[in-house]
Amino acid sequence: MTATAMILAAGLGTRLRPITDSMPKALVPYRGVPMIESLILRLKAEGFSRIVINVHHFADMIEDYIRSRDCFGADISFSDERNLLLDTGGGIRHAAMNGLLDDGPVLVHNVDIISDISLSGFYEQACGLMRTDTGTVAALLVSGRSSSRYLLTDPEGRLRGWTYPAKGLVKGVEPSDIPSLTPLAFSGIHIISPEIVSLMEDWPDKFSIIDFYLSIASTHTVQCINAPDGAEITDIGKLSRLH
Repeated sequence: MTATAMILAAGLGTRLRPITDSMPKALVPYRGVPMIESLILRLKAEGFSRIVINVHHFADMIEDYIRSRDCFGADISFSDERNLLLDTGGGIRHAAMNGLLDDGPVLVHNVDIISDISLSGFYEQACGLMRTDTGTVAALLVSGRSSSRYLLTDPEGRLRGWTYPAKGLVKGVEPSDIPSLTPLAFSGIHIISPEIVSLMEDWPDKFSIIDFYLSIASTHTVQCINAPDGAEITDIGKLSRLH
């Protein structure tokens, strides 16, 4: 398989303070290994031949660490956000506009997510969906795990809305629509089609990818794909989970 993955690693890591007051989230060790190293090796083992990493907070430390390890034998590029942290959507568009993403589907993976999911299997499943349904511009890996925030999907698994129950927040749908939709937790792992960048043209420099997905969900297919039963997906981007 020849494919590109993008690791979102530019965030400030506020949930990991005070650790991230002196180092980037991507270099925080998990089981003795910086989380970005573990993810790079995982992606490489699963056949992703190119990896793009966006950097902002302590960007030099991330770049220096990876280069000091000869990029772990992978083809790695950096998407520089030193001047402005662009959030998840803006970061993806910035990398694409600078020619760092392939003209095929790209796997996007948050640096602080660990799982036992077959990333190559999910990628192939999403690519097959995009080939058979050209209106599908993204595939999001979701699960029924407990979360503070949920994506809302219709019976066909298409994204329709978002909710943060504890704060009474709802986006994309009316509150009265929620009972007919299925709440699922987003894993921080998704596949984007090359067509998606053109849909981002009128967005500001900095924006959330979830807000973007919600904005196009009525005109394009944003498909949510359930993780296999029993799959482990953990966000280690906060102190309680990291420990």
